[in-house]
Amino acid sequence: MIALLPSLLFLIGIKFRTFFIVAIVVQGTYIVSRGLYLDRLPLVGLHDTLIFLSFSTAVFALPFVNRIRESGLFLKTISAIAMLFNLAGALAHRTNAPLPPVLRTFWFELHVVLSFLSYGLFGIAAVLGLIYFKQLREKALANETTVESLQYRAILIGYLFFSLSMIFGGIWAYLAWGTYWLWTPKELWTTLLWLTYTLYLHLRFRPWWRGWRIVSVGIAGYAVVLFTYLGVGLLMKSSHSF
Repeated sequence: MIALLPSLLFLIGIKFRTFFIVAIVVQGTYIVSRGLYLDRLPLVGLHDTLIFLSFSTAVFALPFVNRIRESGLFLKTISAIAMLFNLAGALAHRTNAPLPPVLRTFWFELHVVLSFLSYGLFGIAAVLGLIYFKQLREKALANETTVESLQYRAILIGYLFFSLSMIFGGIWAYLAWGTYWLWTPKELWTTLLWLTYTLYLHLRFRPWWRGWRIVSVGIAGYAVVLFTYLGVGLLMKSSHSF
């Protein structure tokens, strides 16, 4: 029942900002308590990963709230996204079994934590992109550059986290299976995701891509994130399915 509480708080947080902070605190407390109960990192299975994705999205949103004019809209959108992820996670099956030997390494933990932290930042970048287009439609020219710059910062930090997660994931794969690469759907889509944001970072410094074009790439990247995480995990079998 406590896993559902942050969803309600995020829902109220759409209207009242204070409840957004309370939701983060309650959610963080739940993640820590579940980790202590399981005596392991609670990041295996949809229940745990969706709730952590909700948490990371909400936490990383805080530094951006007061940097843009539409802070209210930004926080409402993030609250809605965090609520949906948390609700889906709370209703998903809990994986309470001990970790299989292949996952009992801190390389796996670093890989997973950094992946979902980067997913949270990529989600924030997508929301900032939507706000950019709202400003563009309303011709709020003075704020467009600020929002686009914030999207770039979110993606850059997320890209660094994600790149590290891929390095640690390769080390984990080598220790677990004796090879850095297995050609599984998850690995292929993970590489495609990394290439998507690599392309974003390169195109952003090309004059023709500045403005709405590069912002669109930042938004599209989040669609690749969601499919890499949920689509591949639910529809395809790989070394990441346990």
